[in-house]
Amino acid sequence: MQNSKRILVAPLNWGLGHATRCIPIIRALLDHGHQPFIASDGVALSLLQKEFPDVPSFELSSYKITYAEKARNFKIKMIWDSPKVLKAIAKEKKEIKRLVKEHQLDGIISDNRLGVFYKKVPCVFITHQLNVLSGNTTWMSSKAHQKIIKKFDACWVPDVEGKPNLTGKLGHLKKSKLKIVYLGPLSRFEKKDLPIVHDLMVLLSGPEPQRSFLEEKLLKELQGFEGNILFVKGKIEEEQSKEDIQTEKGSIILYNFMKSGELEIAINQSSKVLCRSGYTTVMDLAKLEKRAFFIPTPGQYEQEYLAKRLEKQELVPYCEQDDFTLEQLSRMEDFRGLAHFDSKIDYSSLFALFSKVNENSDPTSTSLST
Repeated sequence: MQNSKRILVAPLNWGLGHATRCIPIIRALLDHGHQPFIASDGVALSLLQKEFPDVPSFELSSYKITYAEKARNFKIKMIWDSPKVLKAIAKEKKEIKRLVKEHQLDGIISDNRLGVFYKKVPCVFITHQLNVLSGNTTWMSSKAHQKIIKKFDACWVPDVEGKPNLTGKLGHLKKSKLKIVYLGPLSRFEKKDLPIVHDLMVLLSGPEPQRSFLEEKLLKELQGFEGNILFVKGKIEEEQSKEDIQTEKGSIILYNFMKSGELEIAINQSSKVLCRSGYTTVMDLAKLEKRAFFIPTPGQYEQEYLAKRLEKQELVPYCEQDDFTLEQLSRMEDFRGLAHFDSKIDYSSLFALFSKVNENSDPTSTSLST
């Protein structure tokens, strides 16, 4: 194809959300005749390699992000880890420069990887956090993030520009000179009219040790659940594993992970979903119009904000991890559940950026969802 471009897609390895929301973008690049390349590390890279075995992929330096064991230590842990993150970003910049030259890349799409940037090709930054919540340091963390975003030729925000929207203050600024493009919510899934097979689906992800803490707690608390549970741990391993557990009042089918096609069917076939309140999960459940219950990752301000906001809107209830009991799930009956935003992404217009550097682009925000 004459206008085919070689585009690097590089999601942050922080849980699975950044990688999974890049799946529809990689699919769209392929559908439009472009050649995507994948770059990441850890489980994010493993997941995309399983989804796209024929797409070239590369390992980048890891940020080595882990959560504190206690929520109150979250910010301290992030500050403590910041020198090694900065070191990884510096290394990442060199790796990207080498990849661009070796593989003659025409453009870069970075999902929250701060060092995935090279000034000689058009670069896009994907984020739903124009404001980075960090408690009493939110102003400082937001300004620092916006300064990094400003280097890029465009910032793609996976939400709608107006109201109602999914991100609230996370993805919307009162005034900005950033080149913001609102995509509409991004999801790798499609809503399907399938019979309900699972009374509850548990969907885990996120960095350790908190993912394991929640897995252990839920397997214990859900022993008394009346009905059948599909439990996906969110552990990306070499081979898929399945285990059947019989409980007093039902059963638990336990998987280590599922690929996108399996997950799409499984969520569509589930009556309710119990999961973290990560933004990618929120977008997926909105697309599939599901009832849910959220348990935000302890200490992660963004997930706590989204969970509180959606409960206040009477859409999805939540509770803190330490407070979860089986009885909490009955609260879902009093909430409406998430609804799909009817928006279609104009990928042709988005990818046109890689045919030329937008030197004369309008810095005001625009929307590419219709």
